Amino acid sequence: MSNSIRHLLAVVSVVGMSLAAACGGGGSEQGEQDGEQAAATDGPVTITIAENAVRGGKNDYTAQWLIDYAIPTFTEQMAADGRDVTVKLVESGIDDEDYKSRLALDLSAGEGADVIGFDGFWLSEFVTAGYLKPLTEVVGPVIDDWEGWEQIPEAVAGSLVVDDQRYGIPVGTDGRVLFFRKDVFADAGLPEDWQPTSWDEIIEAARTIKEADPDVTPLQINAGTSMGEATTLQGFVPILLGTGAELYDQAWLGDTPQMLEAVGFFQTIYDEGLADPQLQLRADGRDRSFQDFSTGRIAILIESDYLWRSVINPGEGLFPIENRDEVVGFTKIPAREPGAGIRGQDFVSASGGTARVLNPNTDYPQEAWEFLSFLGSEEALTEFVQGEPRITAREDVNASEAVASDPILSFIAEEVLPITWYRPGFEEYPQVSEALQRMVENVVAGRSDVPTAAAEYEATISGIVGAENVIQE
Repeated sequence: MSNSIRHLLAVVSVVGMSLAAACGGGGSEQGEQDGEQAAATDGPVTITIAENAVRGGKNDYTAQWLIDYAIPTFTEQMAADGRDVTVKLVESGIDDEDYKSRLALDLSAGEGADVIGFDGFWLSEFVTAGYLKPLTEVVGPVIDDWEGWEQIPEAVAGSLVVDDQRYGIPVGTDGRVLFFRKDVFADAGLPEDWQPTSWDEIIEAARTIKEADPDVTPLQINAGTSMGEATTLQGFVPILLGTGAELYDQAWLGDTPQMLEAVGFFQTIYDEGLADPQLQLRADGRDRSFQDFSTGRIAILIESDYLWRSVINPGEGLFPIENRDEVVGFTKIPAREPGAGIRGQDFVSASGGTARVLNPNTDYPQEAWEFLSFLGSEEALTEFVQGEPRITAREDVNASEAVASDPILSFIAEEVLPITWYRPGFEEYPQVSEALQRMVENVVAGRSDVPTAAAEYEATISGIVGAENVIQE
């Protein structure tokens, strides 16, 4: 078991977080198919779905969609086939790392919901720990006949594949961009159609904003361990990619000139007071950054389309901006300078993906699979994007008017996804990511200079992946 999972379980056991009482699934012969086809259950069936979504709180729309549309529609379809299936949603509205901890605890105990909302980059870690099994092992070969696979691009579907085995169905993907407050830019005399072409142009804009209004934090680029994977994927990685290097390319990037250059960018913006180091150290720092952006107290931040559709969405978001479309702009993330990014690109981005997986301990694998595949169907996802447009895993749904007409989604689909980078699907990734977060935080907090932090990072990941698997200077 990885150190990350051990840590997760220790944290969860301390705070007493468990879904066991709320969720079914203690394992059964049906749930251990060894490649044989699971059979539908005679009589009433109750299955559960866990999502980090809660009505009136985090990911409110997802929770409402499941309760108001997905669950009743699916149960009605089952009833039309003469089957008595009940589905219950287990809601959560907690930090993503805490949600991950909860899942790890439940699955390690053979408990948990039958269908689980999941971040795709957790997959290798959970598979290595033995918490998840291939869909063909849980359900049977029928999963390969699902119509949806033909609509999901290979790169997206691959986020839920380990050793050529599928473990779940991807729900969607995303892309990182620079969001900025047009009103703050206007007050500082900066263009509202801003598109920086280098790091220097980002820094110069931040300096201009700071001089115009010292009460505004010009930049928010995640840099603390408390922000978890957000520091890696929408903090450090987009900057690193701008140096022309990838976090993993045949081996893990160590203490190289590109690594030093990327960490040096963070040192520059935080030492100059262009970003708030204290925000990076707070347990609620990410939510505070969202709130400050929503009120114009932060001018520029790197985020995915999640910010647009779930955080500052008028009427639906955690921190809604009623005139969002007028005061918030978005633009591509530049490389250090034109042509300096990965693959010789002028601009860069990073992508992740949400998914749903099956609990291998489910008592009802066939019904759980039917619900999982329904949630990933064109019918269900088309209904979903009507209320909250987003880039889904399915090409047919992305071609729908609800997605194609949305400004941020069409921008990402057309301008960002062709240049994006996906996280490496290795079991060591979460530990490498944690080491990277500590490296950046140590610089931002003034605990280490750049060379020392990078050297410590290389020593740490060498202990994780082996020195022979690290690219050194």
